[in-house]
Amino acid sequence: MSHIVRPVKPAIGQPPHHLRPHAELAERVLLPGDPHRALAVAQEMLEGPKIFNHARGLWGYTGVAPDGELMTVQATGMGGPSAAIVIEELIGLGARVLVRIGTCGAFDSSLSLGQLVTVERVLSDDGASRALGAPPVQVCDLGLTRSLRAAGGGPAVTCVSSDLFYDPRSEPVDGADVVEMEAAVLCRIASLRGARAACLLAVSDVLAGEERSRLDAEGLTAVGLELGRVAVEALAS
Repeated sequence: MSHIVRPVKPAIGQPPHHLRPHAELAERVLLPGDPHRALAVAQEMLEGPKIFNHARGLWGYTGVAPDGELMTVQATGMGGPSAAIVIEELIGLGARVLVRIGTCGAFDSSLSLGQLVTVERVLSDDGASRALGAPPVQVCDLGLTRSLRAAGGGPAVTCVSSDLFYDPRSEPVDGADVVEMEAAVLCRIASLRGARAACLLAVSDVLAGEERSRLDAEGLTAVGLELGRVAVEALAS
């Protein structure tokens, strides 16, 4: 991986305030929350990845996907407010297709640790998306959702986006199969800015039943790469 960084001017709109582009931004962007997952996916799935951003610890990389075209992997950090900043600035720089590749907690007892699921509907239960005027229920891009499922993205689910990882509520939001923190703001900003958005998740926690279970560090690393593999295949097919 090249660590030679050269400033690149934004393709569209005003210069970003938080991202500091040092390589070309692809129109197709994968969005893990975890910077380490961004690095791992870029190294494993892209050819010749170069640093796109390292400001504020939000690592991002651009490389060549299997179809020969550029793809960017950019970390968003945790939660809707952080993701909203990154997504707004990416779209301002020219991103047009954005796919979240993250983890979730499962309310549905039929879902197992490490299983991949593709989000079909998002319940907007977080403050960031609601501040942006998100409707209570949002729908991910249908074409991207189909492509993710065809590439091995598992069953279609309804997720609820929350502001809290350690949520004190004992009961899940009605109709939600899984919970995470960034999908609602991604869908809302994409809708407002004319971009396409989808969400592929891996079950890192099973919340159903009396005994909660969570993937260990090795398991989280493995599902992070699987998320990247499926998303890259879906976008590059």
